[in-house]
Amino acid sequence: QVQLVESGGGLVQPGGSLRLSCAASLSIFSIYTMYWYRQAPGKQRELVATITSGGSANYKDSVKGRFTISRDNAKNMVYLQMSSLKPEDTAVYYCNAGYGSSSYWGQGTQVTVSS
Repeated sequence: QVQLVESGGGLVQPGGSLRLSCAASLSIFSIYTMYWYRQAPGKQRELVATITSGGSANYKDSVKGRFTISRDNAKNMVYLQMSSLKPEDTAVYYCNAGYGSSSYWGQGTQVTVSS
């Protein structure tokens, strides 16, 4: 059974940093494109960052220069380093793994940016 487990969320002040982690129980993790999504209250889930199997990264415009996605294929892990956090970054953050028609989601981790 495939599981994605996010961790690292919490309460942080504006301007602060957090590092989210996602542990994936995928048999061939390295072939998956990995995504971080977020969903704020009352809003649709949105794509924040993507990292391909080859390590190419892309970001939502509003997080470029502040967030960094990375992966460790040896550990079946994907990370989202978030800095210069803003109140509008407050959301539940979800990890997703995609390959072909397969798509797996984690349960999410709450990030709250508030003073």
